[in-house]
Amino acid sequence: MTMAGNKRELEPGGLTAGKKIPRHVAIIMDGNGRWAKKRYLPRIAGHRAGMKTMRKIVEFANEIGVGILSLYAFSTENWKRPPREVDFLMRLPEEYLQRELPLLIEKNIVVSIMGEPAGLPARTQKAIDTALEKTRGNTGMILNFAFNYGGRTEIIHAVKTLCSEIVYGHLHVDEITEDMFGKYLYSGGMPDPDLLIRPSGELRISNFLLWQLAYTELWFTDVLWPDFEKEHFWEAVLEYQQRERRFGGVSKF
Repeated sequence: MTMAGNKRELEPGGLTAGKKIPRHVAIIMDGNGRWAKKRYLPRIAGHRAGMKTMRKIVEFANEIGVGILSLYAFSTENWKRPPREVDFLMRLPEEYLQRELPLLIEKNIVVSIMGEPAGLPARTQKAIDTALEKTRGNTGMILNFAFNYGGRTEIIHAVKTLCSEIVYGHLHVDEITEDMFGKYLYSGGMPDPDLLIRPSGELRISNFLLWQLAYTELWFTDVLWPDFEKEHFWEAVLEYQQRERRFGGVSKF
């Protein structure tokens, strides 16, 4: 895919005027390991470079008016990686949030987490809890991290919770609707993503937001996540603005 060529287009309020910015953007931050391998560096160097990219994209998404930015940071399957890499990935939330929290507060950004907190190291959980508490009163963009997250696990968790409600007589099976089910997911009833971005050349969703992506617009690029720039993000938004979202209906034209 081509890069948006005109830097002027990236200015907030430029081409965004009169055009719809996706309310909720989800990103699978993929390609850190391959980025490092191409440079004969350890995989953790790729993850650190990816964190720098994340910082830029969070700032840019907030500037152009994205309401929710969901980032796939650590999946339930990522525990299968080498222990040294997993340990490093567990330290990244602590490092990122400690460094960026003052700016997130200044920018009125709300930190949100979805996934399974059980099993996370205490220092990781403490960093997350601090960020949640410090930004709880903010009213701007929601920065939603999927950490220790798996889409199938999320759906099973919701089903089990609903079953408990039925067993204890708090809910009748006929009362279950799609909207109700969505409220039992980790995303807690957030609006579904309008746009999913996946760098790295992979053409799959990798167990991410399986329920929520039912009608999401998908955008793929070969660019590895550490090389992903705001120009690429903007290109995805521009393509999103050209698509007609019918949600199973027919074209208006």
